[in-house]
Amino acid sequence: MPPLTPFAAEFFVHALAGGSLVAVICGVVGTWVVIRGMAFLGEAIGHGMLPGVALATVLGLPVLFGAAVSAVAMSATIGMLQRRGRLSYDTSIGLLFVAMLSVGVIIVSHSRSFATDATALLFGDILAIRPGDIAVLGVAALVTIGVCAAFHRSFVATAFDSRIATTLGLRPQRAHVALVGLVTLAVVASFPAVGTLLVVGLLLAPAVAARAWTTRIPSTMILAAAFGIVAVALGLLASWYLGTAAGASIAATAIALATASAGARAGTARLIPRNTPHAPATAPRVDAVSVARPERTA
Repeated sequence: MPPLTPFAAEFFVHALAGGSLVAVICGVVGTWVVIRGMAFLGEAIGHGMLPGVALATVLGLPVLFGAAVSAVAMSATIGMLQRRGRLSYDTSIGLLFVAMLSVGVIIVSHSRSFATDATALLFGDILAIRPGDIAVLGVAALVTIGVCAAFHRSFVATAFDSRIATTLGLRPQRAHVALVGLVTLAVVASFPAVGTLLVVGLLLAPAVAARAWTTRIPSTMILAAAFGIVAVALGLLASWYLGTAAGASIAATAIALATASAGARAGTARLIPRNTPHAPATAPRVDAVSVARPERTA
């Protein structure tokens, strides 16, 4: 079989295009997820979409609409519990995650024909992506990049110290809400392609791989998106030639790239002295001075 045979199949090209857009979304958002330690939130939102997906399926509504409503409701409720209650952020996420998942399972248990849809929700069906889905992912990618650009200073200052962000008038609470919204958008937009169980892998692995080689957050986002696109391409090729599940192959490839990147970085660190100016840092630099500089020159 010629090496380029997969690219002659229309569904493969659609899957590659849609998966690449997912990689861009997850690479940009995943950078902040890793920096802020929000992996649990992404997983909880992914599973918390089950009630909305189940209801949409039962009522004959678009599955993406049900997933979006459920995810937004969950994100808003998490914020409300944190502001008005005495529960920690992780505790609020954990309780609501279990509650939403339980409601979803109850709804699914009353629908005898839901097995296929549940499988698609968990593992995705990237090979079934259509041009309309690619257009939706393209819009989601543009929104993600735009929001990250607009809130960049707020995100950086909040990640460094929320008190500094408040002093600079950057409203850390609003920045946190925007970041939760981006995680929600990334999960909702990506789950038709790779599923809720695997989207967390694309949120985390490419960003982890990129952090080994970059010193600034924008560079990490770009490199994470590139790692994600490579993972999508290699995962789809592995699925084509080995007959494995496409979504799982992509996620496994992303994890493998993160592991290989960490190993390569460790090998490079042994060869390059620590005082060498060109040695890459191990994490993006969050520099409060650079955040404040525009305020000083204004």
